[in-house]
Amino acid sequence: MPLVTSTEMFKKAYAGGYAIGAFNVNNMETIQGIVEAGKECNSPLILQVSAGARKYANPVYLKHLIEAAVETTGLPIVMHLDHGADFEACKSAIDDGFTSVMIDASHHAFSENIEITKKVVKYAHDRGVVVEAELGQLAGIEDAVNVKAEDACFTHPDEVCEFTEKTGCDSLAIAIGTSHGAYKFKPGQKPQLRFDILEEVGKRLPGFPIVLHGASSVPQDRVAIINQYGGKMPDAIGIPEEMLRKAASMAVCKINIDSDLRVACTAAIRKHFAEHPDHFDPRQYLGDARAAVKEIVKHKITDVLGSCDKA
Repeated sequence: MPLVTSTEMFKKAYAGGYAIGAFNVNNMETIQGIVEAGKECNSPLILQVSAGARKYANPVYLKHLIEAAVETTGLPIVMHLDHGADFEACKSAIDDGFTSVMIDASHHAFSENIEITKKVVKYAHDRGVVVEAELGQLAGIEDAVNVKAEDACFTHPDEVCEFTEKTGCDSLAIAIGTSHGAYKFKPGQKPQLRFDILEEVGKRLPGFPIVLHGASSVPQDRVAIINQYGGKMPDAIGIPEEMLRKAASMAVCKINIDSDLRVACTAAIRKHFAEHPDHFDPRQYLGDARAAVKEIVKHKITDVLGSCDKA
């Protein structure tokens, strides 16, 4: 099976009341952990690559690693560009064989967001590639995304019909209270997602796939391990998983997961070196990191996304 687009995935997810996990990848071990979990759960997967990941790992290496994941599992897998900053970034990914790209022009004025997105959609659709766009801005810092809290804004349901009709985008990321990065809420601050906005968007765009960015839950047991072995991560409250399950049962068809994987990797490596200070073979500690990623992804697929046995 070759790489696929998300079109059929999202149709099935919308109808079935579940979501597809979009897992950020940066290296071989992360990819292996994700796809091993996907294979065991028989789940479709979206492997998404940020600009930072392309710079770090080299886009050619990442492409072939993802193609190897398809070859070894037979799963339906989308190769997706996460947060394409402009037309050129999206064009480069499309030309490199990505089957899906996100153009993030949400920091521009509404009319300019439409024009930029429309240009990407035209180039992508002419080459059989699907496009995710964003309306509204999430706060937080993650990779190349850096939005101050005061600059964040919720998606306005009144704008979604005009935006999707004029751009022709295939899915839409909206802002309903999630945020990028691990540190979403201060201790004592209660996470709150605007399900009223999500419900209204679903009414305005029946059957249209909605995306949630900044939806990591931040596994506190892994944070505790990091700090136990010399780390200095502050307490972080992520998005409660019951909220993500509810979103997946509504119009949300794609949920992005990144920080959870990073925290799991770091916890596994710190624990490994604390228990085996004499080890120097990367296969030993990176093997633990891979196993930690697999565990987290299996949990997300089975207990949060609901995409088990949907491949």
